[in-house]
Amino acid sequence: MADPNAQHEPPPPLHGATLALATIALSLATFMNVLDTTIANVSIPTIAGDVGVSPSQGTWVITSFAVANAISVPLTGWLTQRFGAVRLFVSSVLLFVLASLACGLASSLQMLIVFRVLQGAVAGPMIPLSQTLLLQCFPREKAGMALAAWGMTTLVAPVLGPVLGGWISDNLSWPWIFYINIPTGLVAAMMAWRLLRHRESPTVKRPVDGIGLALLVIWVGALQILLDKGKELDWFGSGEIRALALVAVTGFCFFLAWELTEEHPVVDLSLFRSRNFTAGVIAIALGYGIFFGSVVLMPLWMQQYVGYTATWAGLMTAPIGVFALMLSPVVGKLLPKSDPRLFASASFLIFALVSYMRSGFTLEVTPWVIILPQLIQGAATAMFFIPLTSLILSGLHPSRFPSAAGLSNFMRMTAAAFGTSISTTLWDDRAALHHARLTEHLNVYDAPARQAIETLSAQGMPREQILALLDRQTTAQAYMMSANDFFLLATVLLLVLAGGVWLAKPQRQSAPVPVDGGH
Repeated sequence: MADPNAQHEPPPPLHGATLALATIALSLATFMNVLDTTIANVSIPTIAGDVGVSPSQGTWVITSFAVANAISVPLTGWLTQRFGAVRLFVSSVLLFVLASLACGLASSLQMLIVFRVLQGAVAGPMIPLSQTLLLQCFPREKAGMALAAWGMTTLVAPVLGPVLGGWISDNLSWPWIFYINIPTGLVAAMMAWRLLRHRESPTVKRPVDGIGLALLVIWVGALQILLDKGKELDWFGSGEIRALALVAVTGFCFFLAWELTEEHPVVDLSLFRSRNFTAGVIAIALGYGIFFGSVVLMPLWMQQYVGYTATWAGLMTAPIGVFALMLSPVVGKLLPKSDPRLFASASFLIFALVSYMRSGFTLEVTPWVIILPQLIQGAATAMFFIPLTSLILSGLHPSRFPSAAGLSNFMRMTAAAFGTSISTTLWDDRAALHHARLTEHLNVYDAPARQAIETLSAQGMPREQILALLDRQTTAQAYMMSANDFFLLATVLLLVLAGGVWLAKPQRQSAPVPVDGGH
């Protein structure tokens, strides 16, 4: 085991075909991981029907993965110190493949949930380490291109996930949403080991922070289940949700107190002493939470109230990838010569513009009016992940990159869970308010309502059908107005974040610094 205080010479950057193949291997693993977080969503009804449970019970297939993944992601730094970055990454990929095979072979919901927990747990280090290893492979002056390569895979996978999951469920069978990980993962693991095994980071044997790990499992698990089940159980009207909230808050407080005083903490909270890390993590977490809330809301609105099928709703959101793929390499090339805060501010301003455009949607919206903001949003995403990741790592010793990447990804994923819960709850609550206000005018004393009722009656429609039709139209209009409210609020918050990133002060380093696995 290496001395944690020793300085280690970093391995030289890769070049040519070796660099290209290493980038492909690391990107394949990232793509497989991110794809798996969204591909199962559209397949839940099929899975639930096949294993003989209700769709609401079937959602535990998603929840179980999310809880295990959220717990393991912040452990990346500690695990890297114990086992080495390359060994940990390759092991995570191979275990992910094995867990995917087990998921596909599961014959009951209970078996599937157990294997999804395993899959989520072993998947945790993959994304942070793919980020870290890519940065080590590229020359320091091309770090922006490394982040661009990583960013493109994280942008494309969530877009393809629902479309691919729907196609597999319709044309094959649901186990194939897991089986497709097997060849992808095996190729990624083989290539990564052959190309990177000689670039292993030093290891440091530290005592296991068992108490910190137990507290992390308790509060993160309770929080994730609360966020996933809160809407279904009527939030704090449910005793179960109140109990989960109490466990999450109490567990977090004890975790915070323990980790800040523990000599060898399982999660390195001292990273928050870095101004750039703190400002960057807050910006990327809040921004991603708002972005993810809109990603969840848009397909729901299109399918429930505009009349799109699941496949078409997915295709309508796909144009976000056009400018994202085109501009990510450009941003990566310009980033080393520019202030990352400029790109980050520009991304938030474009996100705000997109939200403002959506706040004017109506039920008669045309496909082009939906697609145009999606196209524009692609430019924002290209300038979002890469500069903010650069900002988060700015000023940190590269030996702390695995810990920083793991903790920042944990914050981003947790914010996405919050964004999903808050957006859908706000959508329903505001819709109920708008519905109540609109129905005040649906009476015989209101001239437009009376005229509509008389017209439909003259066409021979029974009164009960007329009232049901008017109620459906009122509900659709109420949800449309509620979505407008959400996007208007998002516009304001994104404008605030555009200025907030300037609280950071990125540091430039002209020379490479050692890269190792210890602190």
